[in-house]
This record gives sequence, structure tokens and C-alpha cells, in this order.
Amino acid sequence: MRPAKLSDEEPSISPAVCPPVSICGLPVHPLNLQASVAAAEALIEEGGPHQHVVLNAAKVVQAHDDPALARIIRSCSLVNADGQSIVWAGRILGRPLPERVTGIDFMLALWQSAARRGYRVYLLGAEPAVVERTARIAEAQGVKIVGYRDGYWDETQEQQVVADVRRTQPDVLFLAVPSPRKEYFLARSQEALGCPLLVGVGGSFDVVAGVRSRAPRWMRRAGLEWCHRMLQEPRRMFLRYAVGNPRFVALVFAHWARELIRRGPRA
Repeated sequence: MRPAKLSDEEPSISPAVCPPVSICGLPVHPLNLQASVAAAEALIEEGGPHQHVVLNAAKVVQAHDDPALARIIRSCSLVNADGQSIVWAGRILGRPLPERVTGIDFMLALWQSAARRGYRVYLLGAEPAVVERTARIAEAQGVKIVGYRDGYWDETQEQQVVADVRRTQPDVLFLAVPSPRKEYFLARSQEALGCPLLVGVGGSFDVVAGVRSRAPRWMRRAGLEWCHRMLQEPRRMFLRYAVGNPRFVALVFAHWARELIRRGPRA
């Protein structure tokens, strides 16, 4: 088995967040949902910019093939285990994580915090009708939405998008575009956006707006949410899971074997 390319170099750590553990060379903070929201609140109060990212099996494989993406993930102030596969990998590698914290669960919990604390929120991404409906739903929950825009812009429009966000002076930006586009956009634009906390949430707006459904709770608890997603989007998800999942398993066991060798015969 070929060893993984990712190194275990130390990520940057904000004093507002506990030190991460390393899963296949990438940092993951060992926090449950409640603790993750508390960490996010501390980052907002600290100022920024701070980038949040969630990690799943597909993103680990992407980062293995893309060193620039791996560097971005290591630079993030808060990294959650989005997939149950990351939690299982943590157990195998001896770096236990309390639970998975999905992007949509984190977003909805942070909305509640924003409503209580008066945070200013900007929603960016998804189809125009979807982001508009998501904004209305968030406002109905007491969230102060200071602006929203769809996720369809090209390179020539990017500076204007960034300027529009900055003008509203949000405390939290939620970005709903696919990976790794969202990680790259937030990393290169975080200073210009002028926002303390930048959160990538993938397809979460589609779920909130009712365009797509979440897997039943029992499937989520069993780590089978990927089956539900593949049934909804078979063309897009088949290669991701059919090719990506076996590669992720190989990476986990490569790191496990490396750890055994490092510890020596007594291990």
C-alpha cells in the first residue's frame, strides 16, 4: 500500500479553539455540535478572518491529490468531522472524535446563536430562488440577514461579489457552493471579505429550501447518509463514492500502518 502524500504538519490554532487531532494528515477538532458553536462564537468575538471547514471522506481524498487544498484545510481555524467515516477513522487511528458535526447541523445551530446574539449573516451560493427562500426561512427564525446572493458568478465578477459582501459588514458568511471551489474562494478572499467567520456549507441551502431532502435520522446515525445522497444524485455521486470511498479506506490504513511502524515493536 502506497503511503499517503499528506504530511502531519501542525495546523494553525486559534486560542479560541482546542487543539485538533490529525486524521490522515489533516486537522479535525474533537468537538461535538454544542462545543463547535461555542468555538465559533469565540472566533467571531475574537475577530477574524477565521475559516471553517467540514471534513468527509471525499475531501480527504481531494486533499491527498491537491496539496494546495490540504494547506487551506490546515490553515482553517475550525474543522469539523462532517462524515461518519471520519469518526470511524479517528477510532482506528487512536484519535477519537466525539461525534460528526455536519455542515447543515452546524449552520442551523449557528443560526440559533446568531438570532440570540444579534450576529449579522450573509448567505452566498445556490440557485437564486433557493438562496432567497433560505434567507426568508432564516429571517423567520430571527436571524438578521444583511444580504444574500446566488452562487453563479465567474472570475470577472468575483471582486464585485466580494465587495458586495464586505459592504454589508456581516459577522458570519455562509457559502453554499461545491468543494473545492468554496475552500479556494474563502481562502483567497477572506481578508477582502471583512467577515470574522467564513463557513462553507455545500448543499445546505438546497436542504433548507426543500429542494433536496436529508436522509432519515436512522440512516444518519448508522453512517449511511451517503446512500441517500447517491439515490438523489446518482450520476454526480456514483464516482465520488464508488472510487473515493475505497481510496479513503486505503489512506486510513496507510496512516495506521505508518503509526504502527513509528511506535515500533511494542505497539
